[in-house]
Amino acid sequence: MTKFFLPFIFTLWLGASFSQDNIVIYEDGQTTDLSSGVGPYTVAAPSAAPFDITFNVYNNAANAQKWRITRSYISVPAGWADGLCWGHSTDPFGGSCYSSTQMNSSPWTSPGGATVLFELLPGEYGKMKPDFNPADGISGTGHYRYYITNTSGTTYLDSVDVIVDYVADVKPIKDPITVTLVPNPADDYINISISGSESFQFKVLDAMGSTIMRDQVSSSKKINTSEFKSGVYFISFEGQSTKQFTRKVIIRH
Repeated sequence: MTKFFLPFIFTLWLGASFSQDNIVIYEDGQTTDLSSGVGPYTVAAPSAAPFDITFNVYNNAANAQKWRITRSYISVPAGWADGLCWGHSTDPFGGSCYSSTQMNSSPWTSPGGATVLFELLPGEYGKMKPDFNPADGISGTGHYRYYITNTSGTTYLDSVDVIVDYVADVKPIKDPITVTLVPNPADDYINISISGSESFQFKVLDAMGSTIMRDQVSSSKKINTSEFKSGVYFISFEGQSTKQFTRKVIIRH
């Protein structure tokens, strides 16, 4: 995504009705238990590029656990993409990661095969890392929910909600058109200089509103004013993408 961008923010909180005493969820590096229903928890995204956040999901039960993750869209703007990584905290590869192409349904549940299910002993934790990529130019709010589920993926044990608030790119306003008329007052001639690459039609009007001449200017134009009577004149400019505007010039012989 290009151009300058204003920052977007995402908010996290818990689906408290699924909270269980044997699961504790922390944002990585933090100590607030999100599974206790504390919220909303808000953090500013570091940039307008695709980003992710890591949750540490602890097993506080007295026995080993194997969990899967179910991601559900509550409301997500069209065109946005998201992915997910889920693995044991000791996995040097960051666990198993799934792209937006693989996560093409809602709800979507991480696979339950023997190659991806891992065991969490009491006191150990898994890392859940969802990533988000709002579509360029499509502003809005995406609401995602991540459930901690059992091995069959049918029982929801706990959950974390993620709300992504994205403000689309704001294109900078074009610089105003700059027109220079020199000399002014003029005698035999006047030079018109105009900024930008746009071509403008212009006409010269006398003080009574009568059109004296018509012509076109791209960047500069020299007008012979030796036959103009002394007095006040107006030069009216009009471009294809610019509203009509007028400049005053004085002719003095």
